[in-house]
Amino acid sequence: MKIDKIEVQHVKMPLVSPFKTSFGELLEKDFLIIKIYSGEHIGYGESVALPDPTYSEETTGTVIYMLNEFLIPLLLKDEITHPDEVTKRFAPIRRNNMAKAALEGAIWDLYSKQQGISLSKALGGVQTSIDVGVSIGIEPTTDMLLTKVERFLNEGYKKIKVKIKPGYDLEPLAKIRQTFGYDIPLMADANSAYTLADIERIKELDPLKLMMIEQPLAYDDIIDHSILQSELATPICLDESIHSVEDARKAIELGSCKIINIKIGRVGGLTEAKKIHDVCKKHDIPVWCGGMLEGGIGRAHNIAITSLPAFTIAGDTSASNRYWKKDIICPEVTLSTPGKIEVPKGAGIGFDLNETVINQHLISKKVYANPFI
Repeated sequence: MKIDKIEVQHVKMPLVSPFKTSFGELLEKDFLIIKIYSGEHIGYGESVALPDPTYSEETTGTVIYMLNEFLIPLLLKDEITHPDEVTKRFAPIRRNNMAKAALEGAIWDLYSKQQGISLSKALGGVQTSIDVGVSIGIEPTTDMLLTKVERFLNEGYKKIKVKIKPGYDLEPLAKIRQTFGYDIPLMADANSAYTLADIERIKELDPLKLMMIEQPLAYDDIIDHSILQSELATPICLDESIHSVEDARKAIELGSCKIINIKIGRVGGLTEAKKIHDVCKKHDIPVWCGGMLEGGIGRAHNIAITSLPAFTIAGDTSASNRYWKKDIICPEVTLSTPGKIEVPKGAGIGFDLNETVINQHLISKKVYANPFI
């Protein structure tokens, strides 16, 4: 695979509604689109980093720096024969997983297009359609929360995830149960908002029969989570704590969780995501694909990885209109049937780019010609 050039586009797009978590509120998302050119094919990737270092230490700004100074020069240095080589090439660079994943995802898309197969097939996917859920931020009022839950249930979403924090946890979740019953698939996401000092408060969630509580404790912890899980009937799902297959292995062996959320950007790309999927499958740990308010390219990569067999829980990959008035891809991601998205069969990610939308929201772009050709 000979790379002719790499183009990085920086876009900023408004969300259809504010998205609030325990660590802040987003009104818009700025992110990077990666285009890798090789002959007649173009591979597409997307950086999922947030504007501020709140979810992780990475930001759009740090990703731009890492791409420019280190990762793109490394990628252009020698030809690539298979996407798995990208992870090995980037190994000397510590962390910066979202920056790595943006380039690696574009290489996977390019590779699958050159092979004439879908990204799903290239990754070993077997599911032809995937169950999808939706994530709801911290709402100003309980009535607004219930209105959103009702809307998404009517649209057929297979999982309702509600963001929580101390002071906004038991009451809104209990109200959802009282209003819609115990049959709806409901979970909570704390984004590291609690400590072990809150253990009795967290245990009060057990009677609500949640599918799981996601990352209740510190973003870099697996020890305290093992203590909490031993006291908690509700399954713990780890998100921010898992950055590699080794993190997943250690968390499983410690009993820190019963479920793992796999985010491509958080773990450094599709190759590492596959490895985590495989070790979880071996240990009968269900996995699902989390979301980072992706544009259409990132959404397409999520669909592809979710087609792997151990993704048995509905992920956060909702339809494009959940977050955007107009997405950066065409056609946009839609529900093929209630609560399901069809896995594209076309080569690569299976979507074209909507350059009109991209240009409307474009902040800057930079082209890196390959100096070795």
